[in-house]
Amino acid sequence: MTEQTPTMSIGHLLADYVRTPGVYDEYVHSTSGLPRDHVQPLLKSLSDIDTDAFGDITRCAMSYLRRRGVTFTLPGDGSDSSGERILPADLLPRLITPAEWEHLDRGLHQRVTALNLFITDIYSSNYIVRDRIIPEELIATSSGFIPELRGIAPPGGVHIHTAGIDLARKPDGKFVVLEDNLRVPSGVAYVLENRAMMRRWLPQLFEHIGVESVQDYPKRLAGELAKLVSWSDRPTIVLLTPGSANSAYFEHSLMARTMGIELVLPSHLYVDGDTVFLRSLPRPRRVDAVYRRVDDEFLDPSVLRRDSLVGVPGLLQAYASGRIVLANSPGNGVADDKAIFAFVPKIIKYYLNQDPLLEQSETFICAVSEEREYVVERMSELVVKPVNGSGGAGIFFGPPANKAEIAKMVQAIVARPRGFVAQPFLMLSRMPTFVDGAFVPRTVDLRPFVISGTQSVWALPGGLTRGALREDSLLVNSSAGGGSRDTWILRPEEV
Repeated sequence: MTEQTPTMSIGHLLADYVRTPGVYDEYVHSTSGLPRDHVQPLLKSLSDIDTDAFGDITRCAMSYLRRRGVTFTLPGDGSDSSGERILPADLLPRLITPAEWEHLDRGLHQRVTALNLFITDIYSSNYIVRDRIIPEELIATSSGFIPELRGIAPPGGVHIHTAGIDLARKPDGKFVVLEDNLRVPSGVAYVLENRAMMRRWLPQLFEHIGVESVQDYPKRLAGELAKLVSWSDRPTIVLLTPGSANSAYFEHSLMARTMGIELVLPSHLYVDGDTVFLRSLPRPRRVDAVYRRVDDEFLDPSVLRRDSLVGVPGLLQAYASGRIVLANSPGNGVADDKAIFAFVPKIIKYYLNQDPLLEQSETFICAVSEEREYVVERMSELVVKPVNGSGGAGIFFGPPANKAEIAKMVQAIVARPRGFVAQPFLMLSRMPTFVDGAFVPRTVDLRPFVISGTQSVWALPGGLTRGALREDSLLVNSSAGGGSRDTWILRPEEV
């Protein structure tokens, strides 16, 4: 258990809150123990609520989420913990100042712009490899790289239509990028639902505190996809889902509804003459853009995985002919491969001739012999990640591991070095989290969502704040038992 020290009272609701020393707290100053300036108006607005009342409101809010079907499906491993459940949500929002967001916004814009140029280059001229900025072997051995897509340009030149960039705050208060999600990023539905939940159950907070809206995201994404369809003034856009068994199916249905587009299964689509059609009455309709929530490898069984039951045969041929917008474009995985992540600062410098605005976690590539030796020697100080892992699966934390666990991880790295990277162990920021009737500090991260179009890059002013619920947990992912909360970007007049 982490040693803790008492703080001064920070308000009626959080009077008994005890911060964790040596970790940045999103609500409390590390030295004085007093609330941060931008948090004080919120605490004042909550001054007439005690923990019992907060617990009652939380239970009502969770019941509301259950009725709305706001669920997340855990991996089906046969255990009692697998299956569909409500994604726990905390009613205490995470607050980010306008100055912090202005910096993050510019950094996200720069990062996604450079990564889109990188993907374009890798599937066309390959200049960055020819100029020896990135080793060719890392590209060729990336499971996210699809050689069949070489020479194919997506409509409008946009590969990354939507991105989820995972950030965390270090003990010094600075944000750092942990990884990029450029394939089929998920979680934005919970951003929208958390805000709706807050407005329903704590509406008084918005009366005196100015918060940037998050409601524009679905319509903005639909609008940007429509702009890419140069051949139609009234394009048909659909959201392709693998089906209700998918862990993010709630998000699929919500996004289709709020974007004003149809939710379709693979069996609803077919390809004829390099054109995609939707089976409908009285006659089939041409589909112009697909917001797809099917992973690359399953997208088209005639090209990729032949055993896929959730793909559309011929879809990649239609994409190659320029007759369909696929969002996100297939093949993006080469840019969010965790080994390629180590080169993103060089990617930004190469394509934009700019220094990175956002710091990112130092990354050691186990496929490189010198870096692998460093990782093996300092395993107890590092975090090891599978290059293609998601949802926190397979992450190894060195500091709490015993000798046997470290030896097993070393063996795995030596057997398959291209499969792993390592990063320094960071104590990420914490914030008050309502657990078992009390506010306790728990680890949080932040996933902002970014939309790219033909002429613009826009970051949703907010994002998904995920948080661990157990004191000893270092993972915040929903699939690892974490929860989420609303993220408030404060308006300038509020600080």
